[in-house]
Amino acid sequence: MVREYQSPVRVYKHPFELIIAAYNKRFPKCPLIPVFVDSEIISESQSQDGSTLVIERRCTIDIDAPRLLKRIAGVDYLYFIQKNTLNRRERTLIIEVQNETFSNRVISCECCKYTVHPENEEWTCFEQTASLDVKSFFGFEGLAEKIAMKQYANSIEKGKEIIQYHLTELEKEGITYIPRWAQPSPAQAVPGNRVQDAPAVYDKDHPAEIATASPDDKLDADYIRRYLGDLTPLQESCLIRLRQWLQETNKGKCPKDQHVLRFLIATDFNFDKARELLCQSLTWRKQHQVDFLLDSWLRPQLLQDFYSGGWHHNDRDGRPLYVLRLGHMDTKGLMRALTEEVLVRQVVAVNEEGLRRCEENTAIFGRPIWCWTCLVDLEGLNMRHLWRPGLKALLRIIEVVEANYPETLGRLFMLKAPRLFPVLWTLVSPLINENTRKKFLVYAANDYKGPGGLVDYIDQAFIPDFLGGDCMCDIPEGGLVPKSLYRTAEELEIEDNRLLTESIYKSASIFKGAPYEILIEIVEASSVITWDFDVSKGDVLFSIYHSKRAPRPSKKDTLGAHGFTSLASVNPQLLDKSWVLGQDYSRVEKAFTCREGESVQGSHITRWPGYYILQWCFHSAPAASASSLSYVDDVLASLQVSSHKCKIMYYIEVLASQDIRGSMTSLESSHSGFSQLSTSTTLSSQSHTSSTVSR
Repeated sequence: MVREYQSPVRVYKHPFELIIAAYNKRFPKCPLIPVFVDSEIISESQSQDGSTLVIERRCTIDIDAPRLLKRIAGVDYLYFIQKNTLNRRERTLIIEVQNETFSNRVISCECCKYTVHPENEEWTCFEQTASLDVKSFFGFEGLAEKIAMKQYANSIEKGKEIIQYHLTELEKEGITYIPRWAQPSPAQAVPGNRVQDAPAVYDKDHPAEIATASPDDKLDADYIRRYLGDLTPLQESCLIRLRQWLQETNKGKCPKDQHVLRFLIATDFNFDKARELLCQSLTWRKQHQVDFLLDSWLRPQLLQDFYSGGWHHNDRDGRPLYVLRLGHMDTKGLMRALTEEVLVRQVVAVNEEGLRRCEENTAIFGRPIWCWTCLVDLEGLNMRHLWRPGLKALLRIIEVVEANYPETLGRLFMLKAPRLFPVLWTLVSPLINENTRKKFLVYAANDYKGPGGLVDYIDQAFIPDFLGGDCMCDIPEGGLVPKSLYRTAEELEIEDNRLLTESIYKSASIFKGAPYEILIEIVEASSVITWDFDVSKGDVLFSIYHSKRAPRPSKKDTLGAHGFTSLASVNPQLLDKSWVLGQDYSRVEKAFTCREGESVQGSHITRWPGYYILQWCFHSAPAASASSLSYVDDVLASLQVSSHKCKIMYYIEVLASQDIRGSMTSLESSHSGFSQLSTSTTLSSQSHTSSTVSR
């Protein structure tokens, strides 16, 4: 596997010619680089006019490796070939380095570039990339890779220090300025071999990319420290690579650097995992127009009156402070009066405002402000807050925040926790990321007023008055939502079905002991059955069966235009109970489990004509033990299993064999029409399908 590394652009506020003179002083060896034992020039050539100089060196490196490994490898030193191409006309130096030792086992490549700053010709930019491919190394491949990574990190960290050291040495010698190269007259032309194969670093019509690139296209090391914090060289490399990948592949607006870095931190700088999670989040943001939410969304008056939360100054670290009086908020009333989507939008808007405030505070305080602090007042928390629909909405909100706003919460205070709080915490905490849970500080009664309390984190002048502080907190006090504002049962039903009527997707309920089945008649073999369904409630088992003879559905059900059975009040049993699997019918797709919240897409190429039955069965959780369940266990079970019914939304399409290369909208779909802010959609590429058709 090839490992790649990319450094940020480092800026030296000195002219290019002076930087190159400082760089050349490290040869043949440099006391500041102990591993750089020696170097010798093996070839040198210069263009006829003297503008281009190419030097090749063999460098001796004493790698900081275990003595045992050196003995096994049979070497004390490693040798690298370094090729330096200096273009004095265009003021660029390109350094290419590749290992000579063990080149059949390890390929280590490095490319460094010194160029003129695109906005200030008196400054110099430095950029470094590297790649490592350990093919085989006496069984120590992992160790060899770690040693190389350590070496790369050390060279990045020492690079600027070494240049600065040699600049000081030049100054001691009285050299503070070196004139730029000028085209010599014919009489002054430098004799020698003209370099025919020198790298094409300049084109009058297409100047060098590095020299003319926009500052926004690259990350500067000083910018990283100022706005993103202190990162290790490998962390910087991971950030730059992910940022470049987004610029190359994302046709829309790329996220800000802080946002990209949050996903890397949340995944411990696992490049592939961070890229996957970030791409899913960017798709979610695009689907729901989150980038425009703060400017376009108007909060309902009901939220303005009864949602008791708001922003309130900053904590001692400069983080924006959000105050939520959860115990004073009628969560059940808000759920009965508003849709779940509205509440999720409210939470998303809070997070978007938090990102904006962090960015503003970074500029104000002159240091990176990554996250905000949340202060939750639990006084008044009661059984009303454990209302099951409200808890389910809370779990959805947690999923949305965890997936799209990682590393945005710096610290969360839970104050005046009542005796009921452990019940709520037991329900919610398993769904919160472990790193996030570590940021929670819980205080019972008035414990927050003592040592280690709020005053250690928030200035007394900014602690809200209702918590014993000196500051008036201008947020709604909450209170009970009048029942006159509740939605009626009919309105609730209409809201649940609204998305169904607006899309091509149909809904179905799967009952325990009564699977939901769709019958499709296939006249021609090699047709394609495609499916796209969301599991919106419970867990289901999905299977496909084939029969040569038609099943006999209930009298109320008939075959539609595409051979689909119509919905009935009770799911029809298409597979006759007297039929024997393997004789009367066969399974053509192995049953697989689809979890709540998943979106599943797939296809099946039919091998025979006949009748195909798509079946969804209720999948129950493991039975509870015979011992009596506690209240918490009972609530948890009710949230997870949610009685004896599952719900799906589905879209089925049948493609005739002659139309396989035509329109295949269902195969191309990546989300179902049910996807919304309050729905967790997991894109599953199911391996159980017998075949997948593509263009």
